Amino acid sequence: MTSMIEFPWQQEAIIRHSQRLVDSFQHWTGDYLLDVNGSPLETAKALFEAPFVLASHGTELDPVFNYGNRKALELWELSWEEFTRMPSRKTVRNVELEDRKRLLAEAATKGFVNNYSGIRTSSSGQQFLIENVLLWNVLDEQNQYYGQAAFFSNWKFIT
Repeated sequence: MTSMIEFPWQQEAIIRHSQRLVDSFQHWTGDYLLDVNGSPLETAKALFEAPFVLASHGTELDPVFNYGNRKALELWELSWEEFTRMPSRKTVRNVELEDRKRLLAEAATKGFVNNYSGIRTSSSGQQFLIENVLLWNVLDEQNQYYGQAAFFSNWKFIT
């Protein structure tokens, strides 16, 4: 149970998903998400411990988060289990749901969208502005659509 909570990056499914995140980011942007030349396990650990926020959701009709690195879990004030059971729309204020829907559709069409900003809400109700978000489509090993991921390093709490 401890590894589920503290070290999800050690799970085989998360190691594979971490590789999908890295590969898909490079596919769409031509850049590297992070500079790691190690094993898949080392890549999964580096992503989870990265100094930026990284989160992804699946392909459900109401997409549910399937990944959040340590920074994402801290920012949203959730455990791994809580985060990976939550529909991603629940982090968005109601007034921004249409904007989010447009953003996800644009990324689905183009492959990725850069420089998005918006307000999100943590589990305790704390709101924060996320800036310079890069959102991209996650592809599986057969280059099939597997969901979407978001990466950002800039956020400000709103008081």
